[in-house]
This record gives sequence, structure tokens and C-alpha cells, in this order.
Amino acid sequence: MIKSDGWIIRTAQEKGMIEPFEAKQVKGVETASGPKPVISYGVSSYGYDIRVARQFKVLDPSKQHTGVVDPKNFDQSSYEDYVGDVCVIPPHGMAIAQSFEYFRIPREVLVICNGKSTYARCGIQVSIAPLEPEWEGRLTFSITNTTALPAKVYAEEGIAQILFLESDEVCKTSYADKQGKYQRQTAFAPPKV
Repeated sequence: MIKSDGWIIRTAQEKGMIEPFEAKQVKGVETASGPKPVISYGVSSYGYDIRVARQFKVLDPSKQHTGVVDPKNFDQSSYEDYVGDVCVIPPHGMAIAQSFEYFRIPREVLVICNGKSTYARCGIQVSIAPLEPEWEGRLTFSITNTTALPAKVYAEEGIAQILFLESDEVCKTSYADKQGKYQRQTAFAPPKV
């Protein structure tokens, strides 16, 4: 069963499921120069809109890189590190990023993720694997610019929505039980096999 905003708020506040946590949808922030609109983040009716952190690994297809992207032998040298408030992803390029939030998923819950419609309407796709029961850490995901133009991604603003699905039976083996390879990640970790 999908979980509601009330459950998300209670579980985040009582069990630290999401940190930092916003108990309502944030659509603007106060700055020294006045209010600034942002791509929304925080609790929604049946989900939580997560933010992207300020660190990105950008792959620019216009630069002549040699080799192959191989999940069994990942070469980070084709990616350029970028830290900032706005990451410009090159045409048909992509970036690897992390969530601003840290997660602690309950044992009876599986979390699925989808990109926000704000970005999807611009041809920017977000790809995130499910968050397994008892997984803990910051999400690592890819952001792909499917367009022929450069695309902006705004750090510390909404990037994707996560949905919490509670099982009618607790799993026999959680991500923590099997000592998953990405457990408690707080910084980018390349693919591990």
C-alpha cells in the first residue's frame, strides 16, 4: 500500500527516515535579496520530493573520450567534477549526482523514484534505483539531458519524487541483512560488482 503524507511526516520525525526533512511542500525560499522561487521539494500527498546536492560528475559527449562506460570496470576519468548552485548539463550529456537528503528506509517499506514533471517537460530525465528495505544513505542517481541544447539543474532544489510502498508482510532479508554494497553511502561511490 502506498503511504500518505501523514505517515511520511510521522516516520521522518519519529524515526529519522529523511534528514533534513521538510514537513510541507517548499516552493520558495527567503534570500538576502527577497523571496526566490524554487523547484518544489518536501512532502506531497503520497510522496516526498527530494533535492539534488551541489556535487555533480558531468559527462560531456562532445569531448572525445575513449573507452566504454563499463559498470564492472568504471572509469571516472571521463567525468568532470562540478560543485555549484546550477549545473549545466551539455546537450545529450548526463551527470551523476546525489540527494541532498539522507535516508533510513524501514524494513517493511520499498521506495520507488520518479523524476519531477518540471524537469521532464524540459527533456531532463532522472534515473534512480529503488530504495530497498533498511537501506540507509544518500541516493546516487543519473540526470540525463535528452535535448540538443544545454540544460540547467538547480542544486538544493527538487529533482525527483519518491513513493513509499509498505508490504503486507515484512521481508525475510533486508538490504542491511545482506550487507548491501551501497549501505550508508554519503559520497559518490562508483558502480561495484
